[in-house]
Amino acid sequence: MGNKDSSHIDENLDVDILLESYDKETSKLRKLGGNIKNITRAIAIAMSLFHLYTAGFGTLLSYKQRSLHIMFAFVLGFLLYPSSKKSNKEKPSLLDYIYIILTVVVFGYIFVFSDTIAAKGGSATNIDLVLGLLAILITLEITRRAVGPELPIVAILFLIYAYFGPYMPGLLAHRGFSIERIISHMYLGLEGIMGIPLGVSATFVFMFILFGAILDKTGVGKFFIDLAYGLTGSFKSGPAMTAVVASGFMGSISGSSVANTVTTGAFTIPLMKKTGYKPYFAGAVEAAASTGGQIMPPVMGAAAFIMAEFTGIPYSKIIIAAAIPAILYYFAVGTMVHLEASKLGLKGLPREMLPSIRKLLISKGYLLVPLISVIVFLVSGNTPTLAAFKAIIISIAVAIIVAIVKKDKSFTFKDFLDALEAGAKGAITVACACACAGMIVGVVTLTGLGLRIAEIIVTLANGNLLLTLFFTMIASIILGMGLPTTAKYIVLATMAVPALVTLDVNLMAAHLFILYFGVVADITPPVALAAYAGAGIAGANSMKTGLQAVKLALAAFIVPYIFAIDPHLILVENVVGGEVQFISVFQALPVALSAMIGIVCLAAAVEGHLIKNTNIIERIALLAAALLLLKPGILTDSFGIIVLVVIYFLQRNKLKNPPAFE
Repeated sequence: MGNKDSSHIDENLDVDILLESYDKETSKLRKLGGNIKNITRAIAIAMSLFHLYTAGFGTLLSYKQRSLHIMFAFVLGFLLYPSSKKSNKEKPSLLDYIYIILTVVVFGYIFVFSDTIAAKGGSATNIDLVLGLLAILITLEITRRAVGPELPIVAILFLIYAYFGPYMPGLLAHRGFSIERIISHMYLGLEGIMGIPLGVSATFVFMFILFGAILDKTGVGKFFIDLAYGLTGSFKSGPAMTAVVASGFMGSISGSSVANTVTTGAFTIPLMKKTGYKPYFAGAVEAAASTGGQIMPPVMGAAAFIMAEFTGIPYSKIIIAAAIPAILYYFAVGTMVHLEASKLGLKGLPREMLPSIRKLLISKGYLLVPLISVIVFLVSGNTPTLAAFKAIIISIAVAIIVAIVKKDKSFTFKDFLDALEAGAKGAITVACACACAGMIVGVVTLTGLGLRIAEIIVTLANGNLLLTLFFTMIASIILGMGLPTTAKYIVLATMAVPALVTLDVNLMAAHLFILYFGVVADITPPVALAAYAGAGIAGANSMKTGLQAVKLALAAFIVPYIFAIDPHLILVENVVGGEVQFISVFQALPVALSAMIGIVCLAAAVEGHLIKNTNIIERIALLAAALLLLKPGILTDSFGIIVLVVIYFLQRNKLKNPPAFE
């Protein structure tokens, strides 16, 4: 892109420092040195190489693949995450080494004796029970360190529930299980610590985290920002729209709201402030846009891979279903941003100040090859693990070819090793969360709690679908505030989804509904980590930034209700036994257009501006139109269109020089 845009980048912003400040996982990491640093690096690289090998040449049996994965993750976790703020931040303690030894013994036992354990059918010896108890305690401890205390607390409450079932009130009561039975179920079976969530982490999720790490080393992040800047910099919403588009690009491969906010925000937030946006608004735009990355295909977040396992629906079909809602999310945020720019009277930058899209694609277009290839592989029927493996090989091959042709050192062997290390470190928190959440799932399957919770939700809502969706949304957001998206999704998939399915919500729509609102929790105060990261970069008030981010994403809240009521928005006719019956894009157009009209109406009502500031009557009418468009239909759609068109022309007639929507 040349040097034309370099003046817009705040060189005082260090992405690594920002990540340490606002990303919970990064901020806890030790700064290791000496031999232990080299040993930790070697273990991380070995972990990535192990997963690369099994992805390309066949995964091991479930017990073996998952036990090795958890050993790598937990050992790295105890080396990198101190037990408390007072612990030594430069080297592990004696206690950490004890935990590491116990980890190897406890999960190494499963790896070595996997055939014997499988043959037991759940029956446990005294040694099994001792090791099982240690496995539970180790899992709770490493999750507390790496993820935070909330998830282990929830897991402990579930374990207590499994034991005290006979003393529970009403529908929550069950016959109760002995401590031995609970330990055996959590440790020896494939429905506890070693359950589906960890299985997904050990295959699909790890490979896509590694894919993202390798892409990052090839410079794709900078390319996405430059591309978005060139595409949108001339809009009146200019840099803010750049943030929306760049964050959508980056989020599709990063899967982390906070990392996405910091990476793209280091560029876009200072630029927005210079253009005329208030600091809290600039931070909120980046946070809202970055948060949507977890629902943006082709990669999405880790929860999407777990969804594939829980539903039995191939991941390639999940990304097809998620595409239109993800586009509508960004359309909603972009609409709010544009209306704010129009309200403030801002102007875009002249085209000559922006990078040339043509030159950018010619000089750096090769960076898109791995992304295009992973989409092709997924759609053509490859498993996500194999698709990621092939895309990684292509990424490395392209980087090497470019380095040779251009005779530069843009991607060296050290960069490759750094990517392997970064991929393994990035997978630690996901593996810990999946292992701990596996215990929650284990209790649900052991006690039948999922069906009981579903019955309670439906009873509270009196069988009303909208109320059930509303209660589920609130539960998703509340859980999402304290739990990582992956863990939150696992909990609600086992408890809330059955309630939605009972009321005839499409299976795919039900799972996407809880994923959607769990993701939004990253910008919902009081625990809005992405918003707080944006506020830190912008130098703005954290709470004010969080509230503004919710406001920006508010129009997007309409989308999940629409596809829960009418799954045509996710291109789905029906789901039978994991087989998805899709409709054509043309059949989905009426519902998608209805959603877009509803988004514009809600955005204008919330922002108080269409082409000029709205009065109270116009805002109420626009809000009513948006709410009616929740249920697609001729009458509701007609009302929404009429309201929007009438208010537009009323406002247009009051302006001497009506603005073009640019």
